[in-house]
Amino acid sequence: MSIDGFIAGPSQDEAHPLGIGGEPLHEWVFATRTGRALIGSPGGDTGVDEEFVSAGFEGIGATIMGRNMFGPVRGDWASPAWSGWWGENPPFHHDVFVLTNHPRASLPMEGGTTFHFVTDGPEAALERAREAAGESDVRLGGGAETLRTYLGLGLVDTMHVAMVPVLLGAGERLFDGVTWPVHYRCDSFHPSERVVHFQFVPS
Repeated sequence: MSIDGFIAGPSQDEAHPLGIGGEPLHEWVFATRTGRALIGSPGGDTGVDEEFVSAGFEGIGATIMGRNMFGPVRGDWASPAWSGWWGENPPFHHDVFVLTNHPRASLPMEGGTTFHFVTDGPEAALERAREAAGESDVRLGGGAETLRTYLGLGLVDTMHVAMVPVLLGAGERLFDGVTWPVHYRCDSFHPSERVVHFQFVPS
């Protein structure tokens, strides 16, 4: 998240997956060993940032994301249908539940990832994700609207926010308009050379 509260820039499209100006928000991820591995590049830093990035994949059995995180297509699914930003072998390697208003058949990919398109709401998506995850955790992948929705429903158990020292000035804010049925406290914070990591848990 930028210092002024944005987790994506404005005007997302295929040329700007994170919105215009949003790329600096994720540069710290791709400097880590796990981040480099995600894009098929060797090397990468260890340390605090690597610990948080790798922890985001450990023990995760299912992911929930909004349609805007899945891709830039709006409205009915175009043909040929968009299959995500991540190529033929996405980095999830488990079931991913995409919130959408437009029905679509499940999309199996290489490496064990299957995208399921959920049209009956966030709580139904969470129920399906929990079933798919079994004893593992469910991760909320984003984007901003999806995160705000689950915060407003009081369904977020742990929240990691990486504060990046940039100002975007426009885009998608994480906390705008959130109602707070659950109050959170900062359980820990860890500065690195690039960002500050905040961990929030229900108080």
